[in-house]
Amino acid sequence: MELRPLVTTADRPAPGNGANAGASAAAEPVTPHMARLLRNGPFHEALRAAIAASGLSLDRIQDRLRRRGTTVAPATLSSWQSGRYRPERPQSLAALAVLEDVLCLPPGALAALLGPPRPRGRWLPATTEHPRLADVWSRNRDLVDALSLVDTQWDESLTRLSCHNRLEMDAQGCERSMWSRRLLRAERDGADRWIAVYRLDNPGPPPRVRAEAPCRTGRLVEVPEDGLVVTEVLFDRPLERGETVIVEYTFEHRSPRPYSTRIESTIHVPMREHLLEVHFDPAALPVACHSFRTAELDSRPQERLLRLDASGAVHAVALAAGPCRFGIRWDWA
Repeated sequence: MELRPLVTTADRPAPGNGANAGASAAAEPVTPHMARLLRNGPFHEALRAAIAASGLSLDRIQDRLRRRGTTVAPATLSSWQSGRYRPERPQSLAALAVLEDVLCLPPGALAALLGPPRPRGRWLPATTEHPRLADVWSRNRDLVDALSLVDTQWDESLTRLSCHNRLEMDAQGCERSMWSRRLLRAERDGADRWIAVYRLDNPGPPPRVRAEAPCRTGRLVEVPEDGLVVTEVLFDRPLERGETVIVEYTFEHRSPRPYSTRIESTIHVPMREHLLEVHFDPAALPVACHSFRTAELDSRPQERLLRLDASGAVHAVALAAGPCRFGIRWDWA
């Protein structure tokens, strides 16, 4: 599973900032590089280049799509342009046609870069083994390259029983840190590490990783140009089959991240319990929070209103979660 706090640069001021939002930039002419991507692909790189050339944030693109009668979440757009997923369902393909118009591209320019549909289904086959990490992220080249530098052999034999992620926000509405606690069970003898993956939505220095005792960090791979960090979290000893282990670690940002509006987890294998928390600073409380969860990885999310507690925190729980996207989003003033 890749954990990804999605950072959006919405054209509205951060808490306490009274500056007016600027108008979105006009689309730039098609460059030779863009023409080459539209001709040869791959799809996600062509889409990412087209979005960059448009000068529009993902939130603004979502707004323009909505005005044309099409609903696509910024998280979905982000997953398409990163290569983690691609539009395959009829509804997604119809939205892609509208997106081409929003980005001032020729009709069918992006759709022509899509290959045949991938096999899909809500639940994975009934087996104690999980897909290899490299296979799960095979369409995301930079992540596959990073995973090749760490030892992923035990990931397939670790059953995810529960996951608890807590995002800490600062007084400027920016991310401070992400704490994660996982309960894992070994399905064969020898498992001795967990692979933690964290990606920023925008390029920048990857966060520091701190593992809680008795675990410790092993090999670490950082890709600043992609805001990506992959690390081994080593257990204190190899596990026997059926044995469980609690793994805790924290990602701490080296510098304040851009103004944040959501946290999202991508769940690829069945999990009994997934808990998300967001702790806001009293000086920067959102006006509204919603949890969201999709039925499948590429389906439309269902939302639920969340209420801040007395400490300024919200949480959401996904029980018996299969392959899906699950997260919390919030609105500032």
